[in-house]
Amino acid sequence: MQGKADQHFDYTLMAPGPVNLHPKVREILSEPMIHHRTPEFDKILSQVLKRLKLVFQTNEPVYMISSTGSGGMESLLVNTLSPGDTVLAVNSGKFGERWIEMAKAYGVHVDEIKVTWGETVSADLISEKLKAKPYNAVLTQACETSTGVLHPIQKIGDIVKAHPKTLFLVDAITALGAVPMPMDQWHIDGLVGGSQKAFMLPTGMSFVSFSKKAQATFASSKIPKFYLDIRKEIAANAKGETFFSSNVTLIKALNYVLTEVETQGLDSLFKSIQRRADFTAEMIQLLGLNSYTKSKSASLTAVVVPETIDGQKLRELIETEFNLTLMGGQDQAKGKIIRIGHMGYIVDAHLMQLATALYRGLEKMNYQPPTQFDDYITRLKNWATQH
Repeated sequence: MQGKADQHFDYTLMAPGPVNLHPKVREILSEPMIHHRTPEFDKILSQVLKRLKLVFQTNEPVYMISSTGSGGMESLLVNTLSPGDTVLAVNSGKFGERWIEMAKAYGVHVDEIKVTWGETVSADLISEKLKAKPYNAVLTQACETSTGVLHPIQKIGDIVKAHPKTLFLVDAITALGAVPMPMDQWHIDGLVGGSQKAFMLPTGMSFVSFSKKAQATFASSKIPKFYLDIRKEIAANAKGETFFSSNVTLIKALNYVLTEVETQGLDSLFKSIQRRADFTAEMIQLLGLNSYTKSKSASLTAVVVPETIDGQKLRELIETEFNLTLMGGQDQAKGKIIRIGHMGYIVDAHLMQLATALYRGLEKMNYQPPTQFDDYITRLKNWATQH
C-alpha cells in the first residue's frame, strides 16, 4: 500500500481499535496451527490465565471468550442479571447506547443517565440515584470510545460499594491495559477488556472477570444463555482447558504480549501509552486545534477539526495520501472530530508520520496551522527526544 504524498510512509494503523500489531505478534500469528487439546497448548493456556490477572489487577479468575468486546459486555449482563431487574446505565456515547440496548433485549429495566458527548458522568449524580432507588447494577464505560472521555471509575466504585445489593459492571475495552483499572481496589464487580485494544492483538477475543459479589449472582441469574454462560468456562478452566474450541492463534500471541507486560511491568505499558497521548496533545496545540473532551483517556484523543473542514474527508485524505488510518466521529460527532488511537505498536516514526499527515492534510483542505511546518516538526522531534 503506497500513499501519494511527497514523502512516502509505510501503512500505519492509529485507530482506537483495532490497533497496529507488534512485528513479533504478526510472526506468531503466522506460525503453524496446533490443536487446543494438547499438552503444548495446555501450558500456554495456563500461563495466559495467570498473567491476565496482572492486567486486571485482581485475585479473581479471568475468563476468555472468543468474541468481539461486545460479547464480553453481554457476558457481564447475562451471568449476573435476570429479566425484570433494574439497572442504572451511563450513556455518554455509542457504546453506552449499545450496553443499554443489550440490557433491554434481555428484559432488564434501564434507568439511563444521559451525559453530553465529551463530558464525564457525575459520580455525585450516581450516588443520588442509588440513594433514591434500589438497583441491581450500575453500568458504565471506563472510556467511551466514541468520544475519548474517561469516567471517574474509582469514585463510582467507592459509591457503589456502599450498596451491597448493587453490582458495578464496567466496560473497560478501551481502557484496560492503557490506564490504571485495578479491579479489586476500585470495587469493580464485572470488568471486560478486548483483544484489539491495549492487548495489541487482532479483534476476536474478550476477557471478563467477576468479583465474589458478582459470582454469588450466577446461580440466581435467570437470563437465558448458552455460549456466554460463564459457568461452562469456570468448569473447563478448572481442568486446564476452555469449554469451546480455543482461539489458539490469538492466545499464543496473547501469551507473548502478557509475558512482555509481566517482564517490563504494567506501569511501563501505561507510561508508553500516556507518552503517545502527551505527544498528540502537544501536536494539536501546535496545530491550533482542541481536544473534544477535557477528561481524556490516554487510550485515544478525539480532535475537533476546524469548522470549515469535514472531518470524515480529512480522515479519508490522510489515509489515501499518507498511508495512515485514523477514525472519524460517530453520530452527532460525525464530520466534527477525528479520533487518534494511542494503543498498539506505535514507535516515534509513527508519531512523526501522524504529525506530518495531519499538518499537510489540514493544509490541503485550506486550513493553515499557526506554526510553520519546519518549526512544527522540529519542536515535535525535540519533544520526543526530551520525553
